[in-house]
Amino acid sequence: MKLNSLLADKKDAILEKWFDVIIESYPPDTSNFLKNQSNRFANPAGSAISQGIENIFDELLRGLNQENTLQFLDNIVRIRAVQDFTPSQALSFIFPLKRIIREELTVEIAGNQLLDEILALESKIDDLALSAFDIYMKCREKIYEIKANEVKSMTFRLLQMANLINDTEGHEPDFKGNNKLKIKRGEVKK
Repeated sequence: MKLNSLLADKKDAILEKWFDVIIESYPPDTSNFLKNQSNRFANPAGSAISQGIENIFDELLRGLNQENTLQFLDNIVRIRAVQDFTPSQALSFIFPLKRIIREELTVEIAGNQLLDEILALESKIDDLALSAFDIYMKCREKIYEIKANEVKSMTFRLLQMANLINDTEGHEPDFKGNNKLKIKRGEVKK
């Protein structure tokens, strides 16, 4: 494929522009930090994004090994799923790649009859977006599950502290009134 060799030649420029577009989606202070801090330990998010997009780009050139691609997407999407982004904002980092590639290869596309190859590549990028959405939803579901479990645990501890719940050995609290709740994990009795 002619397109793959052209993409390989322009890889550094494409990745730099793609990284910049992703980083610009953050607030200015965060964006500056992510862009300018090159130490991967001081800037794990920036490092994960940079490494992730490079790996995704390499997979696009190789033909998208589904398992590898999902892992690379997962590393980026997890970061964005826990941040204050809407779903569309969190996943919008994928689509600019199409525009960046077209901009970088404008002359080559027109001169080498690469339209079919570009359309096939853009279809793969769209597939990446769909996979990223699935990953994002799994991450958000896990976050909501963790939050729900935290609320349940906190409520249980508060009821224990208020002596409105059986202790862990099954002994009931000493109630003088009959309107108190007797609660064991998973059941409520009056």
